[in-house]
Amino acid sequence: EPSLLRFLVCPLSKRPLRYEEATNELINEELGIAYPIIDGIPNMVPEAARRTQKKGPAEGSEQP
Repeated sequence: EPSLLRFLVCPLSKRPLRYEEATNELINEELGIAYPIIDGIPNMVPEAARRTQKKGPAEGSEQP
């Protein structure tokens, strides 16, 4: 339910989540993780979350 989204926060960071319709997930942009929504119920268990971002470049390395 989209109206309930304003009440849901990430259990790890306590920050708001963004709903991603294409993947049916709740996204935490700050931590780069996504919680799945299964049968309309968000699975907010941290172990169930998947990473959405790859690790960035190593510190000190320069991009061409």
